[in-house]
Amino acid sequence: MKGVGVYVTTRQTGYHKQPVPISKTSAPSSLTGLERWGEVRAALGRFSLVVALLGSTLGPAAAYFRVCNKTGSPVGVALGYKDADEGWTTEGWWTLSAHSCETLINGALARRYYFIYAADANGVEWSGGALMCTRDTKFTIRGFKDCIARGYDETGFFEVDTGQVASYIFDLTEPSRR
Repeated sequence: MKGVGVYVTTRQTGYHKQPVPISKTSAPSSLTGLERWGEVRAALGRFSLVVALLGSTLGPAAAYFRVCNKTGSPVGVALGYKDADEGWTTEGWWTLSAHSCETLINGALARRYYFIYAADANGVEWSGGALMCTRDTKFTIRGFKDCIARGYDETGFFEVDTGQVASYIFDLTEPSRR
């Protein structure tokens, strides 16, 4: 397996606290305690409505399996996985420009292990010992046995262990110089 690097990415959002000016003036004396309380309750109600509306539009966090090409050349990527209903499936090709990322699976990952094969135009391959079926053009192939007899190419994929996380990012890096 040449030039493979793996990492899992998690992102956190941050915020900056800013001082809030406090008014030293009191409410107009024309307002009674009950009127002031009524205004405060109305303002809190409007604020709660805004927060509820914003929360309902955010939805659940996005989940995915993404491959990032950290090399200086475009790379073609194929993906293999075991589907509970269909058995083994391979899909390809995603073309990743140099220094770009592509989401191969949208949604929470249903399995722990995925298999990747990648190659660039210069003959550099990221491959492994798991033989699966591919073809030269865009494909979705069910099953991994008898690839050649079924008219497909037999290609060595390498295993990626996602550790059962909801989202995973895999980096294809330049092969190490030996």
